[in-house]
Amino acid sequence: MLHKIAVGNHYQRIGGEIPIRHLVRRFYELMDELPEAYGIRKMHGADLAGVGEKFVKFLSGWMGGPQLYIEQYGHPMLRFRHLPFSIGRDERDQWLMCMDMALTEVIQDSVLCRELSDAFVKVANHMRNRAEDSSVYTEAVRA
Repeated sequence: MLHKIAVGNHYQRIGGEIPIRHLVRRFYELMDELPEAYGIRKMHGADLAGVGEKFVKFLSGWMGGPQLYIEQYGHPMLRFRHLPFSIGRDERDQWLMCMDMALTEVIQDSVLCRELSDAFVKVANHMRNRAEDSSVYTEAVRA
């Protein structure tokens, strides 16, 4: 199940494609820069350009804008596409740490930032595929 954002058109509220590109660029910069993100970074190839472009296309549709990812690649099938990777609490938290930091740096609207962050938490929890306890990403982890 793909957790779509339920409140408003976030694509319009974020300002369209350009801010999404800034968000994705900063997200992957943080993944590259932060030693705490090493676990999630090593799951990606050396060059993040291709995955970054796919992520921009995915986010466009996911936020209520043009369905660029679906037009080019078909249904995202996020969980299925990520099954080859072992994703547990640590990987989820590293991914969300980078995304939360990127959201805070790129998006000026604090309400929109929180809505997107909450939506990303749902998706990230859904992506977990390694047997562990059922803890979820919480405010304590975000702090």
